[in-house]
Amino acid sequence: MLQAIGLTSTPRRELPPLVDDLTFEARPGCVTALLGEPGSGKTTALRLMLELEPGRGITYFRGRPLHRIPHPGREVGVLLGDVPGHPSRTVRGQLRMLCAAAGVPASRADTLMEVVGIAGLRDQRLGSLSAGMDRRLGLAAALLADPCTLLLDEPAAGLQPRERAWLHALLRGHASLGGAVLFTTSDAKEAARSADRVVSIASGRLVADQEAADFARTRLRPRVAVRTPHAARLADVLGREARAAHRPVEIVEESGSRLSVYGSNCAEVGEAAFRHGVLVHQLADETGDAGAPVPPVPQARTGVGGAVRNEARVEVTAPVRAGAGTAAGPDGSPAPPDPRTDPRPTSTSGPAPASAPGPASGPASGQALRAESASPAGSWPALAPEAQVRAADDVRPAHARSEPPVSVVRRVGGPLRPLRYELRRVFGTVTPFLTAALVVAVSALTALVLARAGHTPRDRVLAAWPDLVPLPPAALGAGLLGALAYGEEYRYPALAADRGTVPRRLGLLTAKLGVCAALALLLGALAVTADAAALGLVFGRAPLGSRAEWIAPAASWAGLLVGCAWAGVLGSAVFRSASAGLAAVLAVPVMVVPLLRKVLEGPSAYPAAGFASRLRGLASSPLPAQVDPYVLGAFRVVAQPVGAALVLWLMVLLCAYGFTGLRGRVRW
Repeated sequence: MLQAIGLTSTPRRELPPLVDDLTFEARPGCVTALLGEPGSGKTTALRLMLELEPGRGITYFRGRPLHRIPHPGREVGVLLGDVPGHPSRTVRGQLRMLCAAAGVPASRADTLMEVVGIAGLRDQRLGSLSAGMDRRLGLAAALLADPCTLLLDEPAAGLQPRERAWLHALLRGHASLGGAVLFTTSDAKEAARSADRVVSIASGRLVADQEAADFARTRLRPRVAVRTPHAARLADVLGREARAAHRPVEIVEESGSRLSVYGSNCAEVGEAAFRHGVLVHQLADETGDAGAPVPPVPQARTGVGGAVRNEARVEVTAPVRAGAGTAAGPDGSPAPPDPRTDPRPTSTSGPAPASAPGPASGPASGQALRAESASPAGSWPALAPEAQVRAADDVRPAHARSEPPVSVVRRVGGPLRPLRYELRRVFGTVTPFLTAALVVAVSALTALVLARAGHTPRDRVLAAWPDLVPLPPAALGAGLLGALAYGEEYRYPALAADRGTVPRRLGLLTAKLGVCAALALLLGALAVTADAAALGLVFGRAPLGSRAEWIAPAASWAGLLVGCAWAGVLGSAVFRSASAGLAAVLAVPVMVVPLLRKVLEGPSAYPAAGFASRLRGLASSPLPAQVDPYVLGAFRVVAQPVGAALVLWLMVLLCAYGFTGLRGRVRW
C-alpha cells in the first residue's frame, strides 16, 4: 500500500506550488495511473514521495515512510525521466553496478535482461540505446531488487504501440503478485486502458480519484473513428441528418480522410454512409480524449496510418477466446488481454501448455521475476520483447491477499556492499584510465622541463611540481577522481530510491573515501615512477637517494594525494557538482594556505615552534625503530602550511557534509 498524504512542494518566492495538498493512495495488486497534462506536477509528486525535493507531506510505503525503511531500494523501484547512467557505460555494467547497490547477486542483471528482452544489448553503450530499449533498461533497473512498489514517470514515453502493450502487461504482471504500481501519464486513453485506478490532477491539485471504468464512463467521450476518401462529404451528410433529427453530434475532421464523430455510434454512421453511397474504409467505436477534442499527436500519423487508433479499436472490439489465446495486436501479434473485459484473473491469458517445462515464459511474468533462486540463470530461455504475460491459473486475485508478497531473490548484504558498488562505478567507464594516462604524461613532461631548467629541489622534480603551479598533476588527477565520485552520482542519479538522488550514508561515504584514497596513491606511484624513468632515460640518472632520505617526502606526497582526493569527494558531495569538488581541491593552495599563513604569522605569546616534536611525545609507548621515520614524516606533513591547511579544509568539508547530508540514521 502506497499512501501519499498532503504532498506540497516548496514554491519559489511569489510562485504557487507545483503540487498543493495532494492526497491519494495506490493499492497493492492494482495498477494506478497518475494522470495530468504536462506541467501539472506529476513528476514533482513522485519526487516528493521519494524525498528528492523539499516540501511538506509524507508518503507511507506499506505503513512506513521512506526514511524509516532500512533498504529503500528493495522496497521501491523507481524510473524517473531518462534512465540514469553514464553514456559510456554498458548495459550489463550499469545493471551489475545497481545490483551491488541493491544488495542482490550480479547474476540478477543477466536474468532481468532476459526478462525485459535486452539480452542481446548487454555490451551496448547507454548513449547509443533507442528510446524503447532505454525504457526497457529503466524497467530492468527498477525491478532488480524485486521491490513491492513501482514508481514510474512516463514509462511509455517514446514507445511504439506494440511496446506499450508489452510494458503495461509487465506492470500488470507485477501487480498480480500483490505489488503496487504507480505510473504517470498525460494520455487519458492510456490511463483508462492500462490502469485499474486513475488519479487525475491539474495544477498540482487532486481532481478525481476513480476506478478505471468510472473514469472512462465519466471523463472520456466515446466516439466513432471513420476513415473514408470522401471525408468532407460524409461530414456534411452526418451534420445534416443530426440537425434534422435534433441530435447533438460533433464531427471533427482530423485529416483529409479521417473523421471523429462524437455523440453517435457505428450503426448510425454506417447507415448514413450506406444511404448516401459514401465509401468507408474504417468504422470503429473508440474511447475519445478527455474534454474537448484536440488535434492528433503528429507521431500518431507516422508509420502505418492510424496505428494508435487501430490499437484502441482492437482492444475494444476484438473477441477474447476462452482458454489459451490472446487478442490480436495492432500488427497481428499477440497482445495481452484487457483485464476489464477478460473474465479470467488479472494478468493471465489461460493456462500454460502442459508440455512447456520450467517457469512461465514472458517478459513480464511475475513468477519469472521471483523464480531466480529456484532456477539457474543459465536455464532461462531467450524471451522475445513482445511475448505475452503468462501466469498460473491458481494465482489468487490480488484483492484476496492478506499478506504482502515475499521476495525470494537472494540478498547480498554486509559491509562490502557499498564497496562493491563503488568499484563497479569507478571501473565501469574509461575515465580513471584516461585520467591516469594524462597525469602520467603531463607529469613526466613537467619533470623533464624542471630538471633541464635546474634550481628546483629534487623532490619537487620527481613530483613534477613547479613553484608557480598550485598543485602537481598527480594531486590534480587525484582530486578530479575524488570529485567524480559524487559528481557523477548527481549527474546520473542511479540511486534515486535510496532516500535522495545520492543517499548520504556513512557506509557509502567510507567506500568512496577508501577507493579514492587507493586510486590517489596508485596514481601518485605511477607518476613518480614515470618521472624517474623519464629522467633516467633522458639525463642518464634520476634524482634518487637512499631509502631513508625519501621516507619523509614519500609520506608528505602520500598525504597530499589522499587529502586532495578526499577534498574532491567531500566537496562534490556538499556542493553536488564535480566542478565544485575540483574547485574545493584547488581552494587549498589558492585560498586556505594564504589565509592560514596570514593567521599564524606575526608575534605570538605562545609560539608554535617544535609542534611536531611535541606531537611525537604524546605517544604512550615508544615507537618501533621501523615506524619512527614514517610517523615523523606524517608529523612533518601536518606541520607544513599545505598539510595543515589541507587537514583544516577537510574538517570543514566533513562538518558541512554532516550538516547538509546526514539526515537519516540508516546505514549500508
